[in-house]
Amino acid sequence: MSALTATADAQAHVLLDRGSRGWALAAAAFALLPLLLNLPSSLGLGFGLTAPVMALLAWRKPLPAWLRAVLALAMILAVLAVLGTRPGRDTGCALLAAMLAIKPSELRTLRDARSLVGFALFAPFAAFLLDQGPLVMLLAVAAFLAGLLTLQRLADLEAGIAPPTLKQRLTTTGRLVAIGLPLALVAFWLFPRLGTPLWGVPERALARPGLSDSMSPGGWLDLLADDTPAMRAQFHGATPRTDQMYWRGPVLLDYDGRTWTRSRWLEGLPPPPVQSGPARWSYELEVEATDRRDLPALDLVTAPPQDVQLSHGFSLVTARPLSVAARWQLQSAPPATFDPKLRPIMRQHALALPPDHDPRTRALGRQWRQEAGDNDQAIVDRALAWIRADFAYTLDTGLPGRHAVDEFLFDTQQGFCEHFSSAFTVLMRSAGIPARVVTGYTGGYRNPFGDYWIVRRMDAHAWVEVWLDGRGWVRVDPTAAVAPERIYDTLEQRAANAGGGMEMLGISSFGDLADWMRRGWNDLVLGFDATRQQALLSPLGLGKLQPSQLLALFIAFAAFALAGMVWLLARGERERDPLLRAWHRLGRRYARIGLGRPAHEPALTWATRVAAAHPRSGQALLALSHRFAATRYAPVQGGMRKLLDDLQRHRP
Repeated sequence: MSALTATADAQAHVLLDRGSRGWALAAAAFALLPLLLNLPSSLGLGFGLTAPVMALLAWRKPLPAWLRAVLALAMILAVLAVLGTRPGRDTGCALLAAMLAIKPSELRTLRDARSLVGFALFAPFAAFLLDQGPLVMLLAVAAFLAGLLTLQRLADLEAGIAPPTLKQRLTTTGRLVAIGLPLALVAFWLFPRLGTPLWGVPERALARPGLSDSMSPGGWLDLLADDTPAMRAQFHGATPRTDQMYWRGPVLLDYDGRTWTRSRWLEGLPPPPVQSGPARWSYELEVEATDRRDLPALDLVTAPPQDVQLSHGFSLVTARPLSVAARWQLQSAPPATFDPKLRPIMRQHALALPPDHDPRTRALGRQWRQEAGDNDQAIVDRALAWIRADFAYTLDTGLPGRHAVDEFLFDTQQGFCEHFSSAFTVLMRSAGIPARVVTGYTGGYRNPFGDYWIVRRMDAHAWVEVWLDGRGWVRVDPTAAVAPERIYDTLEQRAANAGGGMEMLGISSFGDLADWMRRGWNDLVLGFDATRQQALLSPLGLGKLQPSQLLALFIAFAAFALAGMVWLLARGERERDPLLRAWHRLGRRYARIGLGRPAHEPALTWATRVAAAHPRSGQALLALSHRFAATRYAPVQGGMRKLLDDLQRHRP
């Protein structure tokens, strides 16, 4: 303990030079960057500006302790104001970033620098708790390398030796990484993995808007403003048109006058009979991590994958929450008939309306029924024609009052899919036509780099299914019926206005390339789960490995990798001077025959001793020794290369 205390005291008195301080600040910046990119933008920008300001203010002398305490308190309050007082992963990561942002304010000595680098290396690991994408991994590797380079610089400062060149430092760091890489690969491939993540779903995934079991007025605005990918699809063979890409999610049947919800017990009934149409689509679907069990798929899936249940509404529900990005092989076909014989209990629920809401809509539905008789299709067509003629699409809507559907149909006549699907379903039920709301996604964007389709969260959509005699459930999209000249405000228009000339600058292509890389990363790294690990060695005839067998295999390979690391480290650091390296190698050759040179013996004395014992070989060694001494202490231009070659060729 006393030795450690003495070492710490010695480091506390070694002042940093400008170069070492710059290296320490650069390493901390590299480590902090991936964490800042995954925090809320206000906190990330604030901490990103605070860190260099602290470094500049404390460049000549450390800030007073009371000022650092005030800054720390202010940053803690900022974190709590943005993320709330509930403790959690996001809050902890933000507090770590806040403390690292003010840590440079006390950078003065060698001990301060090592503390800064050591604490900063926690930041990339914290960033992995928020996002495990390739960008975070790339930045974490850069931070790790910067930390190693800085620690080498600090070691040279403590030893009082002149720092080597950047090339030499990079070479040494590369060797260290290469020594540890085999063990890291063994741990990734063979260390037994859990079937589910150790810490569950990141809070940022829990808080990210997505499809849910309910739909209320204004509840989809956050979802429609999120342009991050929700899933990716790659088709094998025929590809449906974009207007046929309806990715089916939860089916909402119950309505209380304001909110549509999924009927849990009805959804638990066996799926109804379906007769598929002639079209068939086979595709691979990759869904990003959420906290939910809903698996969107094209209308309608012909057979659910393993560990996925098909609900009564023909929605897919996974056995476990989608805690990591995962892929499924699916087949879908548009239905020719879908539940042609509706159960009475289902008809009752598909016609139910709250009695004290939307009286004008209910009256209009009864009027249309009287005028159309038994022709349900005529009522549907009449409603679509009305929407096409008088209604407009816009995101700029306010919250409705008690009679939300009446206000939309007869007063505002403007809204987005949430308003259209809800009002159309209520109108159909008022006319005696069973109807329900279906939520999911529509369309997609084809990425030319990987020839796959990206479905974003902002592609979330709600449409209607009406039950028609002889056909069963039929999809009707009232939002799509709005005339093009009446579409005033969409997310695509807002993004285009905000982006300006981004496509002209190639930003769109860069985004496609980045998403293609993210897709590959999900497959090769994040998708390497327990199932794929157990089947890792099946091509070698080992079959499916049990966890105990996998653990034994990991221990064996890890021991082999550790033995290699020990052997390489035992060889010591390679001599940087090529002339000395060649001279020492020559001495080891003579040592094998019992004529080695002791460390205290000068070169010429050793060569004279060898020449006396073995004149023929010793004379050549004596000549090389004279040339070596002359080159070391009086180098001749151009003579180094020839001497190195002669030293390497000489054999006793």
